[in-house]
Amino acid sequence: MLDRIRGQLEMLSSAERKVAELVLEQPYTVIQAAVADIAKSAGVSQPTVIRFCRTVGCSGLPDFKLKLAGSLVTGVPYVHSSVRPEDPTSEIVAKVFDNTVSALLKCRNDVNPQAIEAAVRLLTDAHRIEFYGLGNSGIIAADAQHKFFRFGIPTVAYSDTHIQMMAASVLGPDDVLVAISSSGRTMELLEAVDVAIAAGAKVIALTTSGSPLARRATVSLIADTLEDNETYSPMISRIVHLVQIDILAVSVALRRGPGLIRQLEKTKHSLKNRRLDNKQPE
Repeated sequence: MLDRIRGQLEMLSSAERKVAELVLEQPYTVIQAAVADIAKSAGVSQPTVIRFCRTVGCSGLPDFKLKLAGSLVTGVPYVHSSVRPEDPTSEIVAKVFDNTVSALLKCRNDVNPQAIEAAVRLLTDAHRIEFYGLGNSGIIAADAQHKFFRFGIPTVAYSDTHIQMMAASVLGPDDVLVAISSSGRTMELLEAVDVAIAAGAKVIALTTSGSPLARRATVSLIADTLEDNETYSPMISRIVHLVQIDILAVSVALRRGPGLIRQLEKTKHSLKNRRLDNKQPE
């Protein structure tokens, strides 16, 4: 429905175009609004709202709302809209959720199982795993290290560029560096990756397709999201990268077999008992 409205914008009358622009900007608000409220917000008459609904192929406003709601549920055309300063809270909530859900679904559909399998194989066989990221990606690297150190593999996360360079230089052929970058173009991270490759280490990249980081990596796990990383702090790519880390962690845990599962359960049980022992009597 939203694609249809965009395609017909030039053919609409000036009054109907005002309704169309309102729908494109605030679709969730329109779904919940009465015809009088829609007309007032668009600055047109109520008959114009009904006429617009018929122009886009609906029998009336109820039919239009039904089809519009179905379009939003599928999350295809609208989810790339940007949040605007004038958006009401309900619109902001819907847009942020829809953008994130759409990015996750796109990543799921675009994921390369062979790349995931190759990355899991490298991580499972690694003697040491290091996670590098800067800024938001540094937080993701820390989250990854928190997941992987429980598997009995020596792991560490670095978000300082100088330490990354020094640590990369002492990696070896049996080690794996996981480099995380939403842009894949941060020069300091690329330099550390080059040092690690020269030392013989394997590199897994979580980044965007076609980036310098993706081209350098032994295995690239791609997350192409529609967001302006030059202006805003990466949000959607951060969520996608976290999910990719979860996929790798779950896969490595399963690959390492029942012994690891028992080890994790034992660790969890020990921590639970320690909390109970340290509980102060009332």
